[in-house]
Amino acid sequence: MTVYGAHWCPDCRLSKQFLGEHQIAYNWIDIDEDKGGEEFVIKTNNGKRIIPTITFADGSFLAEPSNAELAAKLGLKTKASRNHYDLIILGGGPAGLTAALYTAREFIDTLIIERAAFGGQAAGTERLENMPGFPEGIGGMEFSQRLRRQAERFGVELLQAQEVTGIHTYHNYHRVYTGDGEQYSARAVLVATGGRYKRLNVPGENELIGAGVHFCATCDGPFYKGKRVAVVGGGNSAAEESLLLVKFAEHLTILVRSSQFKASRIIQEKVLAHPKISVRWHTEVKGFVGEKSKLTRLQVLDNQTGETEELSTDGAFIFIGLEPNTGFLADSGVLLNHWGFIITGHDLTHSGELPTGYKRREPHLMETSIPGIFAAGDVRDKSTKQVASAAGEGASAALMIREYLKSV
Repeated sequence: MTVYGAHWCPDCRLSKQFLGEHQIAYNWIDIDEDKGGEEFVIKTNNGKRIIPTITFADGSFLAEPSNAELAAKLGLKTKASRNHYDLIILGGGPAGLTAALYTAREFIDTLIIERAAFGGQAAGTERLENMPGFPEGIGGMEFSQRLRRQAERFGVELLQAQEVTGIHTYHNYHRVYTGDGEQYSARAVLVATGGRYKRLNVPGENELIGAGVHFCATCDGPFYKGKRVAVVGGGNSAAEESLLLVKFAEHLTILVRSSQFKASRIIQEKVLAHPKISVRWHTEVKGFVGEKSKLTRLQVLDNQTGETEELSTDGAFIFIGLEPNTGFLADSGVLLNHWGFIITGHDLTHSGELPTGYKRREPHLMETSIPGIFAAGDVRDKSTKQVASAAGEGASAALMIREYLKSV
């Protein structure tokens, strides 16, 4: 598959983002820099310069496709086979997939709705070094594919490229709304939508996303072969993604706002020992500067000396933590904490009173303020934000859901 476009083209960025989120490999040709590419686009579109133009292995093409058109062309299943299920799981990461294989084994009719690639953040991690049972580690994509196959083997129905826009509860039933206008109902819902990488919210960031500013090393790292790359962040994600990016980049600079990494010791040692990686401590990014709609420089501040300067770079990858994917819960009645993470279990009863709707029992450990709606993984308040623990939470939530369904 080849995407013909230009760095300044917003629709091109959306198509590239869609393909990246679904872990679909593609070639990129910037027609502003490739005369042959421009001629091909014009010829393909009957004399019109239409971008993005996306070509496929079967010889077909799409011009300015919507995400729905891309999903259909790629064979992604976006509509469920029916309207009602015992359980609908929102999110197909380690928590959601693990929960699904547990519930399906118990003959609980289960549907998973996932907006991007199955596996969540884990799928974009080059190697998981601390998964129990894998002494040599396992690739994040391989781990995610195994989880998906396992869930499918037990009969879980999977939807992909589908955004959930809201949940409403009617008595003991929950109705889930999706971006294409469909609605599905279930006796129980598990929210396992995980998180997305935070943004710096500095000048130039939004304008240059996809044109030098990125949040996914697996998706966009291959475009930086032999180039200079900056990574912003000092935690596990920043360090792990740096080790992936440096396989492509000529040199990589990590910008850390404090005096040390927050990453695990073994990952720190790998990063600090790598000959193609340098680290700048006490460094904050204050802006992104581009020329011809492409990132060229970072505006940075030394927070010890107060000095500012500009650093030349071909690309910047931002890994400064996660924020939860809970925007669709705004009118659901599900209680969130100050940062948007879902509050569950005993934390709902600190006042000594049961949440509205709980009349004869307390919430299960992973149940939300709405009876029958559960949460697991990174999206849940006080979760540990680790792949192994997310999978464990998924299994635990599945057992609680089984008990809940017996009572309704």
